Amino acid sequence: MKAIIPVAGAGTKLRPHTYTQPKALIPIAGKTILSIIVDQLQEAGVTEFIFIVGYLGEKIQDYVKGAYPHLTTHFVFQNERHGTGHAIKLTQPLVKNDEVIVVLGDTVCEFDVKQVVTSSQSVVGVKKVDDPRNFGVAELDDNENIERLVEKPAIPKSNMALVGIYKIKETALLFECLAQLVKENIKTNGDYNLTDALQCMVVKGAKLKAFRVKSWFDCGRKDTLLESNATLLKKGGGNVNPNSHTHENTIIIPPVSIAPGCLIRNSVIGPHVAIGSNTSIQNSLVRDSIIGSYTSLFEVVLDNSLIGSDAAVKGLSRSLNIGDNTEIDFG
Repeated sequence: MKAIIPVAGAGTKLRPHTYTQPKALIPIAGKTILSIIVDQLQEAGVTEFIFIVGYLGEKIQDYVKGAYPHLTTHFVFQNERHGTGHAIKLTQPLVKNDEVIVVLGDTVCEFDVKQVVTSSQSVVGVKKVDDPRNFGVAELDDNENIERLVEKPAIPKSNMALVGIYKIKETALLFECLAQLVKENIKTNGDYNLTDALQCMVVKGAKLKAFRVKSWFDCGRKDTLLESNATLLKKGGGNVNPNSHTHENTIIIPPVSIAPGCLIRNSVIGPHVAIGSNTSIQNSLVRDSIIGSYTSLFEVVLDNSLIGSDAAVKGLSRSLNIGDNTEIDFG
């Protein structure tokens, strides 16, 4: 069993943060998006990972090698982005005919990972949504077998969205279908899509079954990223005990995640705040926000904000979306 994690996207909806930081390394509830995915798979017994990288790919490599030196890892570069299907096709020399689990690099879900990894047939993760037009959509029979898969249909016949998790047993057939997409130039919205390759597998007789994830956290935009951060902090309780913190003259309102090496003085932090390592916060009020590492906040009021790493904010503010290596003085 090998895991494929595509993380080559530019993350344009999270700019300015993704100008300097891959979307998969954006922090959420005290961890990176990528580490949440890798930890889930690792706990289920997966030890070999193939990362498809492109934009800022060297940062992904450095992070993975530093955080997971014990894992067997491979890095495949997608220098030109032509969709998820094109990305997966690049891994064929490493996958060969082994079974794979594919998890898109911005997909954070709660599900029985072990059950999916050990499934005796190919399975695809789904979640009911109100408006499925912006997703791949699965049409199911009464037994949750997949009858048809369509990428971003204008008129959906189902509200079961593909969440970005796929366990595939018939990898030879998968790569055959991916090759067919490229050969026949079959694209959806200008890209070679994995959804179309899976539909090709269904047409050729593969039996794919849907499994429903318990929760699906959207990490693609600032507002939904902050909502996901709050939800995950509530579920995990954060990593700060408000009765034992040592931050000077500071009130911590849980749930909050504060990484090691932070200096916090004369402030109120929380609820729903995640703070990266070695960050300084003084004379400030921060709630419902994500703050990067090595960042300095002085005399600010932050609510519903996303602040990158190595940033400095001084003065008074309400809601910000600030990238890395930024300095702002509201005085």
